[in-house]
Amino acid sequence: MKNNILTKFTICSLLLSGVYANAQKTTLEVDAANTITKIQPTMFGLFFEDINFAADGGLYAEMIKNRSFEFDKPLMGWEQPNTKRSSLNKESGSATPIKLSENKTNSNFCRVEVNNAKGYSLINEGFRGMGVKKDSKYNLSLKAANQNGGIKKIIIQFIDKDQKVIGETSIVPKSDQWTNYTAQITANQTEAKAKLKLTFEGTGTIDLDMISLFPEDTWKNRKNGLRKDLVQLLYDMKPGFLRFPGGCIVEGRTLSDRYQWKKSVGNVEERKTMMNRWNVEFNHKLTPDYFQSFGLGYFEYFQLSEDIGAEPLPILSCGMACQYNTGELAPIDELDPYVQDALDLIEFANGAVTTTWGKMRSDMGHPKPFNLKYIGVGNEQWGPDYIDRYKVFEKAIKAKYPNIIIVSGSGPSPDGEHFDYAMEELKKLNAELVDEHYYKSPQWFRENAGRYDNYDRKGPKIFAGEYAAQSVSGANPNNRNNWECAFSEAAFMTGLERNAAVVHLTSYAPLMAHEDAWQWTPDMIWFNNLESYGSANYYVQQLFSTNKGTDLLSITKEGKPLTGQNNLYASAVKDADSKEIIIKLVNTATTPQDVNLDLKGAKLGSKGTIINLASSNVQDENTFADPKKISPKQSEYKITKGKQELTLPAYSVTVLKLKMI
Repeated sequence: MKNNILTKFTICSLLLSGVYANAQKTTLEVDAANTITKIQPTMFGLFFEDINFAADGGLYAEMIKNRSFEFDKPLMGWEQPNTKRSSLNKESGSATPIKLSENKTNSNFCRVEVNNAKGYSLINEGFRGMGVKKDSKYNLSLKAANQNGGIKKIIIQFIDKDQKVIGETSIVPKSDQWTNYTAQITANQTEAKAKLKLTFEGTGTIDLDMISLFPEDTWKNRKNGLRKDLVQLLYDMKPGFLRFPGGCIVEGRTLSDRYQWKKSVGNVEERKTMMNRWNVEFNHKLTPDYFQSFGLGYFEYFQLSEDIGAEPLPILSCGMACQYNTGELAPIDELDPYVQDALDLIEFANGAVTTTWGKMRSDMGHPKPFNLKYIGVGNEQWGPDYIDRYKVFEKAIKAKYPNIIIVSGSGPSPDGEHFDYAMEELKKLNAELVDEHYYKSPQWFRENAGRYDNYDRKGPKIFAGEYAAQSVSGANPNNRNNWECAFSEAAFMTGLERNAAVVHLTSYAPLMAHEDAWQWTPDMIWFNNLESYGSANYYVQQLFSTNKGTDLLSITKEGKPLTGQNNLYASAVKDADSKEIIIKLVNTATTPQDVNLDLKGAKLGSKGTIINLASSNVQDENTFADPKKISPKQSEYKITKGKQELTLPAYSVTVLKLKMI
């Protein structure tokens, strides 16, 4: 019996020793003495597209929907509470859209006839309501022509869902000629779904146009500016570039409704409203009230880029409508207006104030050039038609502006016939920067961390212009910003960083979405009318962008880069400015893993910093109720002599920052 117990004990001891032997720490070698390549300042940036109500109703802080009555249905967004549904109640009054001219950019106005001295009202519903905050101030402006002086006062009120007044001001319209009027309202309670009510006292006819409402507290306190909390989230990324205005919105469903930058600059009142292409794109989320006012236009995009310290990167139509829609083509011999738009844009951004478009920029308030360095030709077109048109643009741009870097496209997918054709042709043309897009499964991102390891270092540089892990499938409304998607993107991003010799720009897409008015998921930033938060994906992007360093270093296991062996991924950089070694480690395993870091060629101080982004549940995600459920946790790291030891939590992204002396 005793012998049997001893035998069993010996067997158990041998088994346990085998387990411990197999649980040895992973040792990674970091060569801090040799720079592989410089990290581009543009390595991690932002991609903005007006999808998911990201501009009107989002970043652009205008609170009135259809402010100048230019939607296809001119009174869309406006309610008439004194009017019966079946017919106009002539005893009270009426509101009628009037069209001045087909040729004017702002051709409509609203004629209000008031027949009852008790008053007549119009209510604007805002963008899925209006978010107002207690004690905050809101600036209203409108144009009015008070015919015969019959209307004595316009009472302007915030109302809540129960019609309760939660803020009030008034305007006295004194002139029968078009006149600008302003007023300010202070909200006396916080309400996410407020509306704006205009009540007309007196009897008679008054014409209205350009009814506008902005919070006083905007980004940099600019009048009629951008929503402060959303810009702050962008600023906190420390992005290297801002790509705008899209995306498929650049192309248009047809050429006539493509994005034309010249229609987005100058006087805001004179910018022509048009239907947003995402208005009816997806049957799962039709949004017939989605239009573009272009209050957020090219000048504002350039200004925003400057504000957040990002290189501006505009993308222009190449004369091809979206190939998923009509695929309409501008003939090669009719490309001149498209090419001229590109040349004029460079002049708008960089030209002297004595030039036509440089003067336009100066007149808008920015005499100094925006120092544009990049311009994109087309979004994600494919096939010979795109290559033919790219050649025309490339020749014209380089002839006049040889230092401008041109971004070309490889189509909508990271592989396949269209991708292979584009890459082959663009290499022949010595293209400078090729835009690649990939919306794939989390597994694809983990499996493709080595995608760029074998790319030709002498070939075109790469712009990973649109990517995001899809928890279900591409363009599926059930996609989630879950933790598995985020850490899988982090695993892939270590591969982007390790290949900084060929990858020069990268950006997640889409950037933001309105909680009540989105078309596409997942998205990096979510907002409603009052609040906003960064998804887990946002914090992954932020960790990489704010820790990109200046010099790429080698980090290997037994001489090989870590691209998923034992579910581990890694990249390493040096920051010559902060004098730090920065190591990014991603553990996609279900259990914690111990890592030894063997640093060569750097003298380290005594203290460092460790930042962890982790969650034990791969389905976890940030929400309005718990906006920082998955967010970075930072602590001090004590540097030891010899190898640095650390434990990587299961499903985690870890950034280790080691001070050099």
